[in-house]
Amino acid sequence: MHYLRTGGARPPVVLLHGLIGSGACWTPVARVLEGGFDVVMPDARGHGGSSTPLHGYRYEDHASDVVGLIQGLGLSRPVLMGHSMGGMTAAVVASRRTDLRGLVLVDPTFLSPERQREVHASDVAGQHRRTLASSKAELVAQAQARQPHRSPELLGHLAEARLKTSTEAFDVLTPPNPDYRDVVSAIEVPTLLVIGDSSPVVTFEMATELRGLNPRIRIEQIQDAGHGLPYDQPGRLAEVVASFMRELA
Repeated sequence: MHYLRTGGARPPVVLLHGLIGSGACWTPVARVLEGGFDVVMPDARGHGGSSTPLHGYRYEDHASDVVGLIQGLGLSRPVLMGHSMGGMTAAVVASRRTDLRGLVLVDPTFLSPERQREVHASDVAGQHRRTLASSKAELVAQAQARQPHRSPELLGHLAEARLKTSTEAFDVLTPPNPDYRDVVSAIEVPTLLVIGDSSPVVTFEMATELRGLNPRIRIEQIQDAGHGLPYDQPGRLAEVVASFMRELA
């Protein structure tokens, strides 16, 4: 399992990326956090520099990998933070463990069974397979046209991560996902749920429902951000997360 780490004798925080991402895609967020925290940014299996087994891409597998990483690095009571696929993974880990200091969920893939089936039946995996024939420069140019507000450095990390994502990694989209209501109800650590204001997976109404299931949840909505919140507003996200983590015991 490949990872990046800022290091230092500081409280640890582990950042989990989404599908077709990598640990390096957290770079703008990590730059803000590294002054006060030891930031660990792993590549999920089938992504980045991590190995690509033929099987084992369900959320339970990803969660087991994260637990192994925390144990292997000897991280004491880390904060676990995940975006999209990484958000669901982080929630599954937190639902099973009480030795985390806190949890940050950034628009996690909390999908209804119907939406899970729609995504799985779509051509998203086929689109990715075709994208693998592109060059990094081509992907960066396309992304610059779509998201000119994102930095060239970040677009480079995102393009490289896309090209290093295996097609096997898309098995995580196979239904059924863990029931996110059950997962959230089982979490026993302080939790920050961060969503954007533009077509998030977790709507504000959903977030309010989840807080009703678990009063440990705090909701933060960031303006001018979509599902790609760590890429749209990395500085604002890092500030909100750092403030939350400084309040944890």
